[in-house]
Amino acid sequence: MTVVRALRARDFRAAAHSAALILLVSAVVLSLLPLFAVPVGGPVAQAVHWTGVVTILGAALACRVLRPEFLDRWAVCTVLALAGVGLIGTLNVLTEDTSAGSQAFYALPVLWVAFHLRATAVALVTASAVAVNTLALLALLPTAKALTDATFFGAVLIVIAALLVRANRMQERLVDALQRQLTVDSLTGLATRRAFDEALETAINRPVPGGTALVLIDVDSFKWINDTHGHPVGDDVLVHLARVLRGRIRAEDAVLSRLGGDELAVLMPGCGREVAARRAEELLDAVRGEPLALADGTLVALSISLGVAHLPRYSRDRRGLYTSADAALYEAKRGGRGRVALAV
Repeated sequence: MTVVRALRARDFRAAAHSAALILLVSAVVLSLLPLFAVPVGGPVAQAVHWTGVVTILGAALACRVLRPEFLDRWAVCTVLALAGVGLIGTLNVLTEDTSAGSQAFYALPVLWVAFHLRATAVALVTASAVAVNTLALLALLPTAKALTDATFFGAVLIVIAALLVRANRMQERLVDALQRQLTVDSLTGLATRRAFDEALETAINRPVPGGTALVLIDVDSFKWINDTHGHPVGDDVLVHLARVLRGRIRAEDAVLSRLGGDELAVLMPGCGREVAARRAEELLDAVRGEPLALADGTLVALSISLGVAHLPRYSRDRRGLYTSADAALYEAKRGGRGRVALAV
């Protein structure tokens, strides 16, 4: 399955366009070889040569036109790389060319897959290139010389592929780390404001039955907690609240995020107004029922205020939803805190 789905997920379109470009360049290079007095062999070799050029041009067009996901599903990129290896080996045998220049063409498919495909596909194409080159040399040269050349050039291909695969893995780790910083709050482990905004945009653009509900949450007397117990305890409060709230919210039903400071939010697509209000009351009771235990055994009672707003199914008023929830939150705090207020 890892070979069939060879393209690395982030590189679908880039890999397809890169494949189209390198195939086009390869077709042009092959077409120009006769102009530079490079022998292409007899009639059979010439037929293979020009058939290969036409096929490569067709493959370049396919990579440009077809959807990248389709190319990945049918392993088109892996098949093209393997076909390129086979074409190079066939032409080398038909033209009886064992020069370093003819063998250097094997580097093209290997380099391309090393940049764009997963490690399993890279290993498959590299092994194929080494094997085809070895067979071609054995067919044209004395065994000892053929094995010497094949070993040298095979080692070069393997080292290049291995280094590029390693570099790609390091790059992917860095990208994953950066992506996590953008979408996961480092203190609480909740979604960031950016991830919340993206989820809200998706919920509004893809409406579901029931509409979309938003609950804004503010920690009551958070400044007093910081002033009395210190900012480290304030951080502990946020971590504790995140754990309590996460235990009452299913990830598949809602997005729990930290918008900034002590302001949290729960986005609930497909949730009606009354259901959202009831779930907000459940969150309030859960926080009240689980005070924070400090290192010295002191229990810090916690309280939150919640503002609930609801957006009908086909409404696109994203700003209005947030404004209504914020106004409801302000009403809950003005009404004495530790309560839920529902936007009108």
